Amino acid sequence: MHFRRRSIRPGRSRTAAVLLATTALLASACSTSGSANSVDGAASVALAALPRATPATLAPYYAQKLSWRSCGVPGFECATMKAPLDYAEPDAGDVRLAVARKKATGKGKPLGSLLVNPGGPGGSAIGYLQQYAGIGYPAEVRARYDMVAVDPRGVARSEPVECLDGRDMDTYTQTDTTPDDKKEAGELVDAYKEFAEGCGERSAELLRHVSTVEAARDMDILRAALGDRKLTYVGASYGTFLGATYAGLFPDRVGRLVLDGAMDPSLPARRLNLDQTAGFETAFQSFAKDCVQQPDCPLGRKGTTPAQVGKNLKAFFRKLDQHPIPAGDADGRKLGEALATTGVIAAMYDEGAWAQLREALTMAMKEKDGAGLLVLSDSYYERDAKGDYSNLMFANAAVNCLDLPAAFSTPDQVEESLPAFEKASPVFGEGLAWASLSCAYWPVKPTGEPHRIVAKGAAPIVVVGTTRDPATPYGWARALSRQLSSARLLTYEGDGHTAYGRGSDCIDSTIDTYLLHGTPPAAGKRCS
Repeated sequence: MHFRRRSIRPGRSRTAAVLLATTALLASACSTSGSANSVDGAASVALAALPRATPATLAPYYAQKLSWRSCGVPGFECATMKAPLDYAEPDAGDVRLAVARKKATGKGKPLGSLLVNPGGPGGSAIGYLQQYAGIGYPAEVRARYDMVAVDPRGVARSEPVECLDGRDMDTYTQTDTTPDDKKEAGELVDAYKEFAEGCGERSAELLRHVSTVEAARDMDILRAALGDRKLTYVGASYGTFLGATYAGLFPDRVGRLVLDGAMDPSLPARRLNLDQTAGFETAFQSFAKDCVQQPDCPLGRKGTTPAQVGKNLKAFFRKLDQHPIPAGDADGRKLGEALATTGVIAAMYDEGAWAQLREALTMAMKEKDGAGLLVLSDSYYERDAKGDYSNLMFANAAVNCLDLPAAFSTPDQVEESLPAFEKASPVFGEGLAWASLSCAYWPVKPTGEPHRIVAKGAAPIVVVGTTRDPATPYGWARALSRQLSSARLLTYEGDGHTAYGRGSDCIDSTIDTYLLHGTPPAAGKRCS
């Protein structure tokens, strides 16, 4: 139900990867003191920097010393950091944040800490560090930097937001997101309400304090606790929003920042969701063109247009809506339209998953076996074989619904916008429009609004955009690079979500040079 902007583990297909993040249509943004110009237009107000001097009430947090210990993964150490639950009232209590690091492994002058975040919101940065970044980033980078991650407040190891148990999540993820009548629309609304109520009951206090602004402020406390004068950071997908927010709040403390798969914080949720819907259509068009060239494509043969491929897939979804098919699931789940759509969308993040998607679609369409698409969907939701879900989707909703006012407040508003969403994506538009309604029933009012981020006075920041990125459309990277006063836009002409570590020597060498030597790319640099 909650599609997300996420990054994937480079060099591997989406489903073989650790799920590292994102929401697709519950886009987030940080808080600001102004408001957007219009429902669908960009905001003109800019995020204001915080005072340079650390308030006395926060001094104990900035002065804390981290106690490192072994955490069961060879080569990595873990610690717990404290931050105020409410920055407006630091005496009201703490939130405990999990931190992990891998010390620099080589010779040469140490460059301090490199903080990484894979996106989401809701992706575990520690999981990403231990399973990819700490062992898979270029050896030259790992030799000079301590690789560090903190799970943001409400995520994974850092006092996770909780909402539904596994059985209720199974029901939730199977709810029809393309209602055919008022009755089905009411059932979808009920599902959104039940999800929101579950979060409100299980995580009532925390829900008010998981905003991107608060997570960015936590990162500055971590910077100080690590002993770094400035923050060096690589953020992917939603992680770019988190990193840009840090730059806006603390421009004088910006070191070397890489924002890969960038978001545009100036857009309201409805516009973000519509843009992302178009992004998934762009990715699907690329998949469709490739699919019909392959002998095992179940959606068409050579000469079949992408538009017809989309119609064929949509017709298959409609059949599943009426008659779900077996999926060999131990818990008795069948493959209906909702899970099948999620499975297809999951494969849009990485062209390396296209072969797996063709196989899964062939099984479902020709053999009436939904197991392949169910695997893709479960990997997206981080559901394990025991039927348990990680807190990814709970944290995802909690951050998104706090960061921005809801895209829609009523089912009637969704129905009015259906033509625009279906124009943006004939295949996915209807479902993604209805998915944009979920924050309307959130138990906590949003604290953020759309805004620009300027970060005046910051050191050069590298913003990376992929031209056919499904989850963070290329236009967002261009927009963020125009907002940030010191940004350099680096463009990857290709498919998939994010660019660093995904096979482009041009992209990788450019970012590595920046991280190791502080030299940003030339203006307008493009890679393929």
